[in-house]
Amino acid sequence: MIKTNQKIYLASKSPRRRKLLKQLGINFNVFSVNSVEDFLDGEHPVECVKRLALEKMEIAKKRVGQSIIITADTIVVLGKKVIGKPTNKIDAIKILSSLSGKVHKVYTSFCVVNQKTNKIIVDYEKTEVEFRMLTKDEIADYVKGGSPMDKAGAYGIQDDFGAVFVERINGCYYNVVGLPLTKLYNALRKVT
Repeated sequence: MIKTNQKIYLASKSPRRRKLLKQLGINFNVFSVNSVEDFLDGEHPVECVKRLALEKMEIAKKRVGQSIIITADTIVVLGKKVIGKPTNKIDAIKILSSLSGKVHKVYTSFCVVNQKTNKIIVDYEKTEVEFRMLTKDEIADYVKGGSPMDKAGAYGIQDDFGAVFVERINGCYYNVVGLPLTKLYNALRKVT
């Protein structure tokens, strides 16, 4: 278990990340950070997702002091194309159509900082996800419900209809949800 007298903050808007962190039995507070999630041409997915998590941390550190802060970012990669959250419903339909029947990779990077000791850990996880062939109606109905709009790759594997799009995964399930729990737990143990 994680034992510390310091406050722990999760700097994330994601309700899925909050739920995952609760599984670790940690008392923590939550606040959100607004950052631009831009993808640079030619940037490797690992470097991209680490950079985004670090950019969020730079914003988060200005909000709270002498605490432990966690930030994270998730991207989906199909071939060499980085896919973030859909910009609108038409974009969500395009994203899901492109993932249909294919294997894509999900990268999540997290950053953990102990502001008291200046210890910092940045790590990531990669999981391969295979989608079954989706029908146009399935995609349209899913998008109409609004669920894909706040998720990288326009789907959620955990608790909505997006779960039935996934035929199999190779790697960490929790990574696809938004936080690679084992790696995050080990990082928190190292910084506390």
